[in-house]
Amino acid sequence: MHPILFEIPTPWGALPIYSYGMMLGFSLIVAWYFVMHHGQKLEGLHPDIMAHSFIITAVCAIAASRVLYILTNLDSYHTLQDLISFQKGGLVAYGGFIGGFLACWGYCRHKGIPLLPWADIIAPTLGTGLLFTRMGCWLYGCDFGRPLAEDAPAWLVRIGTFPHWDFSSAHYVWGSTLNGSPAYSHHLSTYPDQMHGLDHSLPVHPTQLYESLAGLVIFCVGYYTLRHRSFKGQVFFLLAILYAFWRFGIEFVRDDPERGAAFGFSTSQLLSLAIVPVVVLAWIQTRRHVAAHGEAVIPDSARSDEWLAEHRGKKAGTEAADAATGSKASADPKSGSAGKGGGSAKGKKKSK
Repeated sequence: MHPILFEIPTPWGALPIYSYGMMLGFSLIVAWYFVMHHGQKLEGLHPDIMAHSFIITAVCAIAASRVLYILTNLDSYHTLQDLISFQKGGLVAYGGFIGGFLACWGYCRHKGIPLLPWADIIAPTLGTGLLFTRMGCWLYGCDFGRPLAEDAPAWLVRIGTFPHWDFSSAHYVWGSTLNGSPAYSHHLSTYPDQMHGLDHSLPVHPTQLYESLAGLVIFCVGYYTLRHRSFKGQVFFLLAILYAFWRFGIEFVRDDPERGAAFGFSTSQLLSLAIVPVVVLAWIQTRRHVAAHGEAVIPDSARSDEWLAEHRGKKAGTEAADAATGSKASADPKSGSAGKGGGSAKGKKKSK
């Protein structure tokens, strides 16, 4: 595993570039290009609107994921420096999703833009975010699963074993306390007899890679639904439910102790149980509203210049065609009143 991909030398010490941070950054880049392209192509949204919303959503998502992690591990934080030190643990995905959603909702409300068309565009990037950030978790050795059975396949044992690495003596800009992958450290304290003489963790379920694959599936389902949705909001609702079911199930296989728990369930499982009925009700209500009143209209102030020019041109062309058709119909002697007049004249002539 590679918790630190490379180091950048500085006069104050080396600047480590962590694998998780790199994969998080890469996932944001992928999401940026996806939403900027499809937001313009499918909804005609203005690039500035999308860019501002994306940045606000991303920042709030990272902050909220950090806050939820701290709230579920309050015993590990005693000073302000602990709160901002990611060496003491990092982020909770659900916090990011909820925080990002609330930030996006607030921005759309401020701008007078309907939320659901934009939420549909963003939703598939939930999958790419899982795909890449969980690879970062695997490289770091966190968010690991329960120990594997003795008869587990050799390839699964190989990718589910995390080494003992030590960076505690490295001269980094902000110092370092890294000593042992989270999986190795947890097993050392939980299974001391089995860890005797080992310089690596016990073989565990690589739940990080399971979640990466789930992220790929979520993205594919979301992208397909986006291209074939029957109402705006369908993609967002579907992926929210899909992820909630997945997260509830995978939590039974995970074994990292920083997830928080209550009533026999992890924090993420409790959130999943709360989210599913809310989203189902929102789905039903949205479909009823669309059937009765139609889709919410995106204001022209949020549209791109290209979209406005194209649709105004189409509208002008349609109006011109309708006007031409109306003029032709009124001038046609074989139609309308002219036809009736001719018939009346013939009748009079015959009566004479």
